[in-house]
Amino acid sequence: MILSNRRQPNSPATRTTSAEAVTGVTLGEHVGGQLRGVCRAAGFADPDGVGEVPLLDLLDLLGPAARRPLGAGPPSPSFVCDDHSPVEFSLAFTAGSETAVRVLAEPGCTAATFEESGRLGLRALEALASRRAFSTEPVRRVKDLFFPAAVHGPFALWCAMDLRQGRPPGIKVYVNPQAHGRERAAPVVEEALSRFGFGRAWRALRERATPRGPERDEILFFALDLGRWQAPRVKVYVAHHDVTATEVHAVSGLLPGDRAGRVDEFCRVVGGDPGRFAHRPLVSCLSYTERDMEHPSGYTVHVPVRDYARDDGVARKRAAAVLRRHGMDATVIGRAWSAMTSRRPSDGVGLIAYVSLVRSTWQPPRVNVYFSPEAYEVRPPRGTRRLRTTG
Repeated sequence: MILSNRRQPNSPATRTTSAEAVTGVTLGEHVGGQLRGVCRAAGFADPDGVGEVPLLDLLDLLGPAARRPLGAGPPSPSFVCDDHSPVEFSLAFTAGSETAVRVLAEPGCTAATFEESGRLGLRALEALASRRAFSTEPVRRVKDLFFPAAVHGPFALWCAMDLRQGRPPGIKVYVNPQAHGRERAAPVVEEALSRFGFGRAWRALRERATPRGPERDEILFFALDLGRWQAPRVKVYVAHHDVTATEVHAVSGLLPGDRAGRVDEFCRVVGGDPGRFAHRPLVSCLSYTERDMEHPSGYTVHVPVRDYARDDGVARKRAAAVLRRHGMDATVIGRAWSAMTSRRPSDGVGLIAYVSLVRSTWQPPRVNVYFSPEAYEVRPPRGTRRLRTTG
């Protein structure tokens, strides 16, 4: 996690010696091929042109970073992925429905400061909104809260696209509640919720999701749905450090009507039942819509499987297991893996980064699986020597 207010230059230790870097492959070429492959793995039609329109959007969001050779190292120490890749992919599974593809990018990843990153991110978002004809008014409504003159880390703005066949992409924006400092995150989020009409939701969120204070229950992201969504959401993410599955299950109780299901069981299966999740924290996401202005309409738990599995072979098996438990097509994971990398799952850990369970008061359960591009580095299996190559 980036904690300084100024980004640091790349160090030689982060540089890759992969075959792609030697041949001058750029970040845009690397993630572009992965995006096409993941869309095919998800069953998108038109195999020859799959992903081309969202790929152009992704390249525009990345700006000059897209043209940067991988051998030059990451453009900045991005908080998006462990190897500082400024892009992340994910697959969203719902039983009986087509698999959706998500791609997240940090538009300001070439910036030297978080202030500049925010400016570049807002500029890229406005350009995307102009091309895709959606409004950025919700972001402007809270701009003063999340883009102060001096921005604290670990990021300024991320932008994500939700891709489904036959529909315009759904756009999501993530901003930093800690922009004024970690100690100010709670009042910033309280005010932001109030501006969207969810002021009455704050008390329960504070008491149930952050009872241990900002050091242990850390407000991490504030997110907004933009564009054509059936029910646009305002979302608050909380990282629970050194927590048990039972404690996180209690947070899921904020979702009305006992709709959260067995969140604790999900965490234990994906995390390998460690007792306490003492490494990378579990993350809760509470989603609010106009369907209920006081209570969350959705709850998600994100399990950082890469920190609780020896290698990606183990992570992949756990992801497939929870997909099968929920009646979802686990074979997509294998196809997506082949689209992302040529390496064996047992040769590293971290390409499968998170597995999440999404519950809602008005939609069926969903499982999301998140993938790192591994553009710059492959983390070795736990207990082995660190690698400096990508697959």
